[in-house]
Amino acid sequence: MVWLVRPGPGSLVFELLMKQKMLFVLAAFSAFMSSSVMRANPTPAERVAAIQTALRDAKLDGWLFYDFRASDPLAPRILMLGEDASGSRRWFYYIPASGEPTKIVHSIERSKLDPLPGKRLVYRGWEEQRAHLRETLGSEQKKKLRVAMQYSLMNDIPYISRVDAGTIELIRSFGVDIVTSAELVQQFEAVLTPEQKQSHVEASDKMHRILLEAFAEIGRNIRADKAMTEYDIQQFIARRLEEEGMERESGIVAVNANTANPHYFPTREAHSPIKRGDFVLLDIVSKLRQPGAICTDQTWTGYVGETVPEEFTHIFNIVREARDAATEFVRKNVREGKSIRGAEVDDVSRGVIKRAGYGEQFTHRTGHSIGEEGHGNGVNIDNFETRDSRRITPGVCFSIEPGIYLEGKFGVRSEIDVYVAEKDIEVTGQPIQTEIVAILKPE
Repeated sequence: MVWLVRPGPGSLVFELLMKQKMLFVLAAFSAFMSSSVMRANPTPAERVAAIQTALRDAKLDGWLFYDFRASDPLAPRILMLGEDASGSRRWFYYIPASGEPTKIVHSIERSKLDPLPGKRLVYRGWEEQRAHLRETLGSEQKKKLRVAMQYSLMNDIPYISRVDAGTIELIRSFGVDIVTSAELVQQFEAVLTPEQKQSHVEASDKMHRILLEAFAEIGRNIRADKAMTEYDIQQFIARRLEEEGMERESGIVAVNANTANPHYFPTREAHSPIKRGDFVLLDIVSKLRQPGAICTDQTWTGYVGETVPEEFTHIFNIVREARDAATEFVRKNVREGKSIRGAEVDDVSRGVIKRAGYGEQFTHRTGHSIGEEGHGNGVNIDNFETRDSRRITPGVCFSIEPGIYLEGKFGVRSEIDVYVAEKDIEVTGQPIQTEIVAILKPE
């Protein structure tokens, strides 16, 4: 492998790069031994059969999908309908725990759900539509049905709340008990296949290497007295991602007070220079350029100097402790087979920062689901912005990224990705950051 920058032996960046090089060799061998192509998606009929099994396991009577003009982006993904599932008229698709599903479609878009199994009921006006819903869900049933919908009680999980209040009222008028589909959505949207997990691991190793190269690039320019900006390093990273077969992304490269803004992005027109004595934060998300690949999302911090001042180290150590406490909480409970929820993990991380006296400066959730998009549709590590009560289940992936932001001065965030297996967890992108990178440490 050809390195773009070559820090000398003895520097922290060099040591990290050498460790990563060995890990890369091992990862490349592992990838060679397994397929790099994502497993083929199930057919809609296979997906429906799997949903029915999940409904029986959850002791639910059915799952009712509803869409109007792309009001629910989750439905076509879960049902394997592709990008053309939405139309100009309302449709419903009811999957019972057992038996034949039902499609309710408008007469001018009667073929909209044809890829799905089940009987088709066609309506023209709203009265016919309600009659079909009543027939499917209503009074002729021998018991009150418990049906999942894309709904969240009190809007606790807004990522799931895709059905409008009026439609919820309509379905309840048929005597149906509506429950949230949050756990079902996670099962069918956020559980990675082995091939997807491998794509995440490979991307994480590449991302880790590129972030270290970015710090080395900063050091090279500083030693050469060459002017550079946040935007220059952002584009350096974007080029390296593209060269490594990953999606080109313009991520976060921030210095000094800009690091106190968690969503600061430099642009060609608006950016700051990077100089000796600056504190630098890199936060990049990307994935392999192949179908079904899973993202990696990592944040590292560095200081443009030979040693890191105590004011930065002090805050970093608190953030690191919060990150590691949350990680160990997940690891311990997964190993012991105990059920935990995303909100609980957030409480652990946030508690460390609160006890250190910086609770008000931790202004976002601890982490988010990671899938084919940087922010996926599984459990978030959140009891702050939302109250995420979803369970952490095998096969999901999420970030843990606590931060402390001192407005007008600087902010520190440390982000890792966690994959949950059956009896343990895996923190990808190793080795994770344990100290701020001293970018100009003597060689």
